[in-house]
Amino acid sequence: MTNIISCLREYAEIIDKWLALFCIVWVSILIALNYQLGIENRWIAGLDTRVERWFALFLMYCCAFIVPYLFAISFRKQLVMTTPAFWLLLLCAPALFALKVSVANPLENKIEGIWGSYLTAVTTLPFKLLIVIIPLVVIYKILPKQQSFWGMTIKGVSWQPYFLILALMLPLIIFASSQSDFLNTYPQLKKIAFIIPYTDFPLILQLLYEISYGIDFVTIELFFRGFLIFAFMRYAGVTVILPMATFYCSIHFGKPLFECISSFFGGVLLGMIAHKTQSIAGGLAVHLGVAWMMEVGGYLGNLWNE
Repeated sequence: MTNIISCLREYAEIIDKWLALFCIVWVSILIALNYQLGIENRWIAGLDTRVERWFALFLMYCCAFIVPYLFAISFRKQLVMTTPAFWLLLLCAPALFALKVSVANPLENKIEGIWGSYLTAVTTLPFKLLIVIIPLVVIYKILPKQQSFWGMTIKGVSWQPYFLILALMLPLIIFASSQSDFLNTYPQLKKIAFIIPYTDFPLILQLLYEISYGIDFVTIELFFRGFLIFAFMRYAGVTVILPMATFYCSIHFGKPLFECISSFFGGVLLGMIAHKTQSIAGGLAVHLGVAWMMEVGGYLGNLWNE
Protein backbone atom coordinates (compact mmCIF):
# COMPACT_ATOMS: atom_id res chain seq x y z
CA MET A 1 0.00 0.00 0.00
CA THR A 2 2.91 2.32 0.78
CA ASN A 3 4.27 1.83 -2.74
CA ILE A 4 0.92 2.84 -4.27
CA ILE A 5 0.63 5.96 -2.10
CA SER A 6 4.20 7.02 -2.83
CA CYS A 7 3.58 6.50 -6.55
CA LEU A 8 0.47 8.69 -6.39
CA ARG A 9 2.32 11.40 -4.49
CA GLU A 10 5.20 11.35 -6.93
CA TYR A 11 2.99 11.74 -9.98
CA ALA A 12 0.74 14.30 -8.27
CA GLU A 13 3.83 16.49 -7.98
CA ILE A 14 5.09 16.11 -11.56
CA ILE A 15 1.88 15.96 -13.63
CA ASP A 16 0.95 19.36 -15.05
CA LYS A 17 -1.92 20.75 -12.97
CA TRP A 18 -3.43 22.84 -15.78
CA LEU A 19 -3.54 19.87 -18.13
CA ALA A 20 -5.03 17.72 -15.37
CA LEU A 21 -7.75 20.33 -14.74
CA PHE A 22 -8.47 20.60 -18.46
CA CYS A 23 -8.74 16.81 -18.85
CA ILE A 24 -11.12 16.51 -15.89
CA VAL A 25 -13.37 19.28 -17.25
CA TRP A 26 -13.15 17.97 -20.81
CA VAL A 27 -13.94 14.37 -19.93
CA SER A 28 -16.85 15.58 -17.74
CA ILE A 29 -18.29 17.44 -20.74
CA LEU A 30 -17.90 14.37 -22.96
CA ILE A 31 -19.55 12.11 -20.37
CA ALA A 32 -22.47 14.53 -19.91
CA LEU A 33 -23.02 14.86 -23.66
CA ASN A 34 -22.84 11.11 -24.18
CA TYR A 35 -25.30 10.14 -21.46
CA GLN A 36 -27.71 13.00 -22.19
CA LEU A 37 -27.73 12.56 -25.97
CA GLY A 38 -27.03 8.84 -26.21
CA ILE A 39 -24.13 9.41 -28.60
CA GLU A 40 -22.76 5.87 -28.47
CA ASN A 41 -25.79 3.77 -27.56
CA ARG A 42 -28.21 5.51 -29.95
CA TRP A 43 -26.40 7.58 -32.58
CA ILE A 44 -23.37 5.44 -33.30
CA ALA A 45 -25.04 2.07 -32.66
CA GLY A 46 -27.86 3.14 -34.99
CA LEU A 47 -25.62 3.81 -37.99
CA ASP A 48 -26.27 1.56 -40.98
CA THR A 49 -22.79 0.33 -41.89
CA ARG A 50 -19.61 -0.61 -40.09
CA VAL A 51 -17.69 1.98 -42.11
CA GLU A 52 -20.01 4.70 -40.78
CA ARG A 53 -19.61 3.36 -37.24
CA TRP A 54 -15.83 3.29 -37.63
CA PHE A 55 -15.79 6.93 -38.77
CA ALA A 56 -18.11 8.05 -35.96
CA LEU A 57 -16.03 6.20 -33.36
CA PHE A 58 -12.86 7.67 -34.85
CA LEU A 59 -14.24 11.19 -34.42
CA MET A 60 -15.37 10.47 -30.86
CA TYR A 61 -11.99 8.99 -29.91
CA CYS A 62 -10.21 11.94 -31.55
CA CYS A 63 -12.19 14.29 -29.32
CA ALA A 64 -11.20 12.31 -26.25
CA PHE A 65 -7.54 11.67 -27.11
CA ILE A 66 -6.28 14.40 -29.44
CA VAL A 67 -7.98 17.43 -27.85
CA PRO A 68 -5.98 17.13 -24.57
CA TYR A 69 -2.77 16.97 -26.60
CA LEU A 70 -3.86 20.04 -28.60
CA PHE A 71 -4.49 21.88 -25.33
CA ALA A 72 -1.00 20.95 -24.11
CA ILE A 73 0.62 21.92 -27.42
CA SER A 74 -1.23 25.26 -27.52
CA PHE A 75 -1.00 26.35 -23.90
CA ARG A 76 1.64 24.16 -22.21
CA LYS A 77 4.18 24.00 -25.01
CA GLN A 78 6.99 22.69 -22.84
CA LEU A 79 5.09 19.44 -22.26
CA VAL A 80 5.04 18.01 -25.79
CA MET A 81 7.68 17.75 -28.51
CA THR A 82 5.87 17.54 -31.87
CA THR A 83 7.35 15.78 -34.90
CA PRO A 84 5.77 14.31 -38.05
CA ALA A 85 5.96 10.87 -36.41
CA PHE A 86 4.11 12.21 -33.36
CA TRP A 87 1.23 13.58 -35.48
CA LEU A 88 1.01 10.32 -37.41
CA LEU A 89 0.83 8.28 -34.21
CA LEU A 90 -1.73 10.72 -32.80
CA LEU A 91 -4.10 9.99 -35.70
CA CYS A 92 -3.23 6.30 -35.87
CA ALA A 93 -4.27 5.59 -32.27
CA PRO A 94 -8.00 6.52 -32.49
CA ALA A 95 -8.22 5.06 -36.00
CA LEU A 96 -6.88 1.70 -34.85
CA PHE A 97 -9.11 1.42 -31.79
CA ALA A 98 -12.17 2.50 -33.79
CA LEU A 99 -11.34 -0.34 -36.19
CA LYS A 100 -11.07 -2.76 -33.27
CA VAL A 101 -14.53 -1.79 -32.00
CA SER A 102 -16.31 -1.68 -35.37
CA VAL A 103 -14.75 -4.57 -37.30
CA ALA A 104 -16.83 -7.70 -37.89
CA ASN A 105 -15.77 -11.21 -36.91
CA PRO A 106 -15.15 -13.10 -40.19
CA LEU A 107 -16.85 -16.16 -38.66
CA GLU A 108 -20.05 -14.21 -38.04
CA ASN A 109 -23.01 -15.81 -39.87
CA LYS A 110 -20.72 -18.45 -41.42
CA ILE A 111 -22.27 -21.25 -39.36
CA GLU A 112 -26.02 -21.22 -38.89
CA GLY A 113 -27.89 -21.92 -35.70
CA ILE A 114 -27.11 -21.95 -32.00
CA TRP A 115 -23.55 -23.26 -32.32
CA GLY A 116 -22.68 -20.69 -34.94
CA SER A 117 -23.81 -17.97 -32.55
CA TYR A 118 -21.72 -19.46 -29.75
CA LEU A 119 -18.65 -19.76 -31.97
CA THR A 120 -19.01 -16.11 -32.95
CA ALA A 121 -19.33 -15.11 -29.28
CA VAL A 122 -16.12 -16.87 -28.19
CA THR A 123 -13.95 -15.91 -31.18
CA THR A 124 -14.84 -12.23 -31.67
CA LEU A 125 -12.62 -10.81 -28.92
CA PRO A 126 -9.56 -12.96 -29.78
CA PHE A 127 -10.01 -11.83 -33.39
CA LYS A 128 -10.07 -8.20 -32.25
CA LEU A 129 -6.82 -8.77 -30.36
CA LEU A 130 -5.26 -9.75 -33.69
CA ILE A 131 -6.66 -6.61 -35.32
CA VAL A 132 -4.84 -4.50 -32.73
CA ILE A 133 -1.66 -6.48 -32.19
CA ILE A 134 -0.63 -6.80 -35.85
CA PRO A 135 -0.37 -3.00 -36.42
CA LEU A 136 1.31 -2.64 -33.03
CA VAL A 137 3.97 -5.16 -34.05
CA VAL A 138 4.62 -3.14 -37.22
CA ILE A 139 4.83 0.16 -35.30
CA TYR A 140 7.10 -1.47 -32.70
CA LYS A 141 9.49 -2.56 -35.45
CA ILE A 142 9.55 0.92 -37.00
CA LEU A 143 10.01 3.03 -33.86
CA PRO A 144 13.30 3.12 -31.90
CA LYS A 145 14.00 -0.02 -29.87
CA GLN A 146 12.27 -0.31 -26.49
CA GLN A 147 12.98 -2.40 -23.40
CA SER A 148 10.01 -4.66 -24.17
CA PHE A 149 7.07 -5.01 -26.55
CA TRP A 150 4.81 -2.18 -25.33
CA GLY A 151 5.51 -3.01 -21.68
CA MET A 152 4.76 -6.74 -21.92
CA THR A 153 7.28 -7.87 -19.32
CA ILE A 154 7.18 -9.11 -15.72
CA LYS A 155 10.79 -8.17 -15.04
CA GLY A 156 11.08 -6.41 -11.70
CA VAL A 157 7.30 -6.43 -11.07
CA SER A 158 6.19 -6.65 -7.41
CA TRP A 159 2.74 -8.22 -7.24
CA GLN A 160 1.69 -7.26 -3.70
CA PRO A 161 0.49 -3.71 -4.54
CA TYR A 162 -1.82 -5.05 -7.24
CA PHE A 163 -3.46 -7.50 -4.86
CA LEU A 164 -4.04 -4.58 -2.50
CA ILE A 165 -5.69 -2.60 -5.31
CA LEU A 166 -8.00 -5.54 -6.00
CA ALA A 167 -8.86 -5.72 -2.30
CA LEU A 168 -9.71 -2.01 -2.31
CA MET A 169 -11.91 -2.48 -5.37
CA LEU A 170 -13.96 -5.24 -3.77
CA PRO A 171 -16.29 -2.96 -1.71
CA LEU A 172 -16.95 -0.80 -4.79
CA ILE A 173 -17.86 -3.86 -6.84
CA ILE A 174 -20.15 -5.10 -4.07
CA PHE A 175 -21.89 -1.71 -4.09
CA ALA A 176 -22.13 -1.69 -7.91
CA SER A 177 -23.63 -5.18 -7.80
CA SER A 178 -26.69 -3.72 -6.10
CA GLN A 179 -27.34 -1.16 -8.84
CA SER A 180 -29.84 -1.87 -11.61
CA ASP A 181 -27.78 -0.42 -14.48
CA PHE A 182 -24.83 -2.59 -13.45
CA LEU A 183 -27.00 -5.69 -13.22
CA ASN A 184 -28.48 -4.97 -16.65
CA THR A 185 -24.96 -5.19 -18.08
CA TYR A 186 -23.27 -7.86 -15.96
CA PRO A 187 -22.43 -10.65 -15.99
CA GLN A 188 -21.39 -10.62 -19.65
CA LEU A 189 -21.73 -14.39 -19.40
CA LYS A 190 -25.49 -14.06 -19.87
CA LYS A 191 -24.81 -13.31 -23.54
CA ILE A 192 -24.31 -17.05 -24.08
CA ALA A 193 -27.20 -18.21 -21.89
CA PHE A 194 -28.88 -19.44 -25.09
CA ILE A 195 -26.40 -22.34 -25.36
CA ILE A 196 -27.14 -23.93 -21.96
CA PRO A 197 -30.15 -26.08 -23.05
CA TYR A 198 -28.12 -27.50 -25.94
CA THR A 199 -25.08 -28.87 -24.10
CA ASP A 200 -24.12 -31.38 -21.42
CA PHE A 201 -20.99 -29.36 -20.60
CA PRO A 202 -22.23 -25.85 -19.75
CA LEU A 203 -19.38 -25.04 -17.35
CA ILE A 204 -16.74 -25.74 -20.00
CA LEU A 205 -18.51 -23.53 -22.54
CA GLN A 206 -18.95 -20.78 -19.96
CA LEU A 207 -15.29 -21.02 -19.00
CA LEU A 208 -14.25 -20.68 -22.65
CA TYR A 209 -16.41 -17.57 -22.94
CA GLU A 210 -14.89 -16.03 -19.79
CA ILE A 211 -11.38 -16.72 -21.13
CA SER A 212 -12.38 -15.04 -24.40
CA TYR A 213 -13.81 -12.13 -22.40
CA GLY A 214 -10.53 -11.85 -20.51
CA ILE A 215 -8.57 -11.67 -23.77
CA ASP A 216 -10.24 -8.34 -24.49
CA PHE A 217 -8.50 -6.87 -21.44
CA VAL A 218 -5.16 -8.02 -22.82
CA THR A 219 -6.04 -6.00 -25.94
CA ILE A 220 -7.06 -2.98 -23.87
CA GLU A 221 -3.99 -2.97 -21.61
CA LEU A 222 -1.65 -3.53 -24.54
CA PHE A 223 -3.22 -0.60 -26.40
CA PHE A 224 -3.87 1.92 -23.61
CA ARG A 225 -1.17 1.27 -21.01
CA GLY A 226 1.26 -0.14 -23.58
CA PHE A 227 1.04 1.66 -26.91
CA LEU A 228 -0.42 4.98 -25.69
CA ILE A 229 2.16 5.22 -22.90
CA PHE A 230 5.37 3.90 -24.45
CA ALA A 231 4.93 5.12 -28.03
CA PHE A 232 4.17 8.69 -26.91
CA MET A 233 6.49 8.89 -23.91
CA ARG A 234 9.45 9.94 -26.04
CA TYR A 235 7.45 12.98 -27.19
CA ALA A 236 5.58 13.94 -24.01
CA GLY A 237 7.07 12.16 -21.01
CA VAL A 238 4.68 11.75 -18.08
CA THR A 239 2.12 13.97 -19.88
CA VAL A 240 0.99 10.88 -21.83
CA ILE A 241 -1.01 9.58 -18.86
CA LEU A 242 -3.83 12.16 -18.93
CA PRO A 243 -4.76 12.02 -22.67
CA MET A 244 -4.61 8.23 -22.42
CA ALA A 245 -7.04 8.30 -19.48
CA THR A 246 -9.55 10.52 -21.32
CA PHE A 247 -9.38 8.19 -24.33
CA TYR A 248 -9.80 5.20 -22.03
CA CYS A 249 -12.87 6.79 -20.44
CA SER A 250 -14.46 7.31 -23.87
CA ILE A 251 -14.45 3.57 -24.65
CA HIS A 252 -16.74 3.12 -21.62
CA PHE A 253 -19.49 5.41 -22.93
CA GLY A 254 -21.75 2.42 -23.50
CA LYS A 255 -21.26 1.18 -19.93
CA PRO A 256 -23.09 2.13 -16.70
CA LEU A 257 -22.39 5.74 -15.69
CA PHE A 258 -20.51 4.89 -12.48
CA GLU A 259 -18.21 2.52 -14.39
CA CYS A 260 -17.59 5.18 -17.04
CA ILE A 261 -16.66 7.89 -14.52
CA SER A 262 -14.42 5.59 -12.49
CA SER A 263 -12.65 4.42 -15.68
CA PHE A 264 -11.00 7.84 -16.04
CA PHE A 265 -9.45 7.69 -12.58
CA GLY A 266 -8.64 4.00 -13.02
CA GLY A 267 -6.95 4.87 -16.30
CA VAL A 268 -4.83 7.51 -14.58
CA LEU A 269 -3.81 5.07 -11.83
CA LEU A 270 -2.97 2.24 -14.25
CA GLY A 271 -1.12 4.70 -16.47
CA MET A 272 1.00 5.85 -13.54
CA ILE A 273 1.80 2.25 -12.65
CA ALA A 274 2.76 1.39 -16.24
CA HIS A 275 4.92 4.50 -16.52
CA LYS A 276 6.59 3.85 -13.16
CA THR A 277 7.25 0.11 -13.63
CA GLN A 278 7.78 0.20 -17.43
CA SER A 279 5.41 -2.78 -17.54
CA ILE A 280 1.73 -3.42 -18.17
CA ALA A 281 1.75 -6.73 -16.27
CA GLY A 282 0.45 -5.34 -12.99
CA GLY A 283 -2.22 -3.26 -14.67
CA LEU A 284 -3.33 -6.28 -16.66
CA ALA A 285 -3.58 -8.34 -13.48
CA VAL A 286 -5.72 -5.63 -11.85
CA HIS A 287 -7.90 -5.20 -14.92
CA LEU A 288 -8.54 -8.93 -15.31
CA GLY A 289 -9.18 -9.28 -11.60
CA VAL A 290 -11.70 -6.43 -11.55
CA ALA A 291 -13.39 -7.69 -14.73
CA TRP A 292 -13.89 -11.20 -13.38
CA MET A 293 -14.97 -9.88 -9.95
CA MET A 294 -17.59 -7.80 -11.77
CA GLU A 295 -18.75 -10.96 -13.54
CA VAL A 296 -19.16 -12.71 -10.18
CA GLY A 297 -20.81 -9.61 -8.68
CA GLY A 298 -23.25 -9.36 -11.57
CA TYR A 299 -24.11 -13.05 -11.31
CA LEU A 300 -24.69 -12.93 -7.54
CA GLY A 301 -26.53 -9.60 -7.73
CA ASN A 302 -28.97 -10.90 -10.33
CA LEU A 303 -29.38 -14.15 -8.38
CA TRP A 304 -30.22 -12.14 -5.25
CA ASN A 305 -32.90 -10.16 -7.12
CA GLU A 306 -34.65 -13.24 -8.51
